[in-house]
Amino acid sequence: MPPPPTTIPSPIRPAADTRGAVLVAALLSADVALPDGPAEQGLLFGTRQGLLSLDAGDSRWVVPPGHAAWVPPQRLRHAERHGPFAGWCVRIAESACADLPGAACTMRTSGLLHEAVLRACTWDEEPLDAVRWRLAGVILDEIRALRPAEFGLPMPLDPRLLAVAGGLLGDLAGARSLDDWATEAAMPARTFTRNFALETGSSLADWRQRARLMRALEWLAEERPVADMATDLGYDNVSAFIAMFRRATGVTPSRYADQPLAGNSVSIARETPP
Repeated sequence: MPPPPTTIPSPIRPAADTRGAVLVAALLSADVALPDGPAEQGLLFGTRQGLLSLDAGDSRWVVPPGHAAWVPPQRLRHAERHGPFAGWCVRIAESACADLPGAACTMRTSGLLHEAVLRACTWDEEPLDAVRWRLAGVILDEIRALRPAEFGLPMPLDPRLLAVAGGLLGDLAGARSLDDWATEAAMPARTFTRNFALETGSSLADWRQRARLMRALEWLAEERPVADMATDLGYDNVSAFIAMFRRATGVTPSRYADQPLAGNSVSIARETPP
């Protein structure tokens, strides 16, 4: 029987320092358990290989190689790896999160952040000395400074709209119309359209395309055939799926999968899917 996965320890408070709690970092691999469910600490995830998906309650995120995702304390609902995965996670004590982003987000990892986290992953569990404390400050500064990247899927808060979003995520190949979903939510179509856009920032069609693209990124990391992805996402043919993917990312699925740091050039376009 294989040994149980190891876990990431909690942040350490320097014994003689009154500036508050700090952080602890660990590499993520197949034998390290992912944090899962609400955590008292803020969590910074980074992907080096494969892909990570996160559910932060009011939003969902994918984290391709070369990117990181920040999740404030108490916001993580679920984390999942896709494909052969390598990455890292930094736990940051709640007292050190006050001036960090208040909402979950993804960001392109800077070289400085990446190298600082890798150094922090080598630390033991002793209280931080002055050098390590300064490096912890660099990590926090980078989280504040890095520009968010477009890898999120906002979730509506209205229970009726949230049920619709869940239905869409559960059947991305489905062909139900806007009127069908409005009926499901017990709303007039115009009210449904307005409320869904107000709560998610997107039309229903754009939101579904973003969900489909995020699912495609997960499946690409798992090396699923492109033809199977096209069918399972509701496209009539492979060409239509490839065209959507290229419009959204600038490259074809196969080109994306072959990039050493897949995702570095991706921006999720807002346009109605076929």
